[in-house]
Amino acid sequence: MPALGGGTPATSHASTQFQFLGSVLSQRGPSALPYIEDDKLTIRQHLLHVIQDFPGLQVKTAIFTHNDGRTSNLLQADGTIPMRYQDVMYNIPITMWLLESYPRNCPLVFVTPTRDMIIKPWHPYVNPSGMVSAPYLQAWVYPCSNLVELVQSLSLLFGNDPPLYSRPPPAPMSNHLPQSTSPFMNPMHTRGQMPPPSMLSSGLRPPVQPTSRPSYPPYQNSQPPPRTDEPSDAYKRTLINTLSDRLHHDTRALMQDRNTEMDRLFNTQALLGERAGQLQKGVRELVQEKEGLENQLQLILTNTDVLESWLKANDKGLTQVDIDDVFEPADALSKQLLECNSADFSIEDILYSLDKAAQEGAIPVDAYLKQVRVLSREQFIFRATSIKIYQAQLSS
Repeated sequence: MPALGGGTPATSHASTQFQFLGSVLSQRGPSALPYIEDDKLTIRQHLLHVIQDFPGLQVKTAIFTHNDGRTSNLLQADGTIPMRYQDVMYNIPITMWLLESYPRNCPLVFVTPTRDMIIKPWHPYVNPSGMVSAPYLQAWVYPCSNLVELVQSLSLLFGNDPPLYSRPPPAPMSNHLPQSTSPFMNPMHTRGQMPPPSMLSSGLRPPVQPTSRPSYPPYQNSQPPPRTDEPSDAYKRTLINTLSDRLHHDTRALMQDRNTEMDRLFNTQALLGERAGQLQKGVRELVQEKEGLENQLQLILTNTDVLESWLKANDKGLTQVDIDDVFEPADALSKQLLECNSADFSIEDILYSLDKAAQEGAIPVDAYLKQVRVLSREQFIFRATSIKIYQAQLSS
């Protein structure tokens, strides 16, 4: 069934998980997850990659109890991972706990059987409690190791030696059927296959097709029934399946890298397009500014020509013009104001010269004081007259 909004279920699942991780890893304060702040980005990338490659897993938070009794709210990837056993695909339920020291230390991985499943006794990599001690976990190296490669190694490892089997059904009470010392429990396959001849000859039922729950290989108290294939053929088939799985994974990883590179190139192209638009806008503004400066320059050149023409026309006889006749007052008050200001400035220059002469001792002090008294009185009269003329001009 397609997901709502037009996307595929895998896309919707990945989007939901992305939002969930962004929410829980961005929390601060007492509710924050107990991971190093600098490692949270790596943790989110590891979890997003593993649920993208293995959609049977789901990320969530749960309370983890340590051996010393401490409890912590930690992230976990819970669900199923694929496993190929005797050319049949099964789903193994696991739970990966990301402890506080992740990703610098490996996660804790548990096989979590359902009610109708049992853990294979004396499994080399899974203890009776379901804890996994795979070689990849023992060789965990930060920052090279990651969850995707861990799940891939577990898938191959469990395919060679499955850790879970179907729980045997209760034996029927009948006096007509012989009792078997090593009963064979049929696997619930993910796809239909005919049972082997040994099963048909013993009178056991063929495999039951599942409806919604994952499938696991059967549990056997004794050695599995012999296969009719030659050992060399089985070995070749195992190698072919392993190489096929690795090729499929490498192809998918290559496609993801290419898609990431294409996204980066598209982002770069969009950024370059945005900057090209900004550059074009800047060029247009510079062109407009250049046109404005050219218009101003043309106006200045025109005014310069006008001034040069006026100077050429009025240059004759300027040396004989009296400086007092250069400025012509507009009216009588303006003429009187001009004369008063001129007298005021002249007296100011004289007073300055007297100060310099007195300082240098060129004139006696009593003569200096007498001249300053007379000139100051005249300057006061001129300034008072200028003020009255200015007020009269304002009132007119």
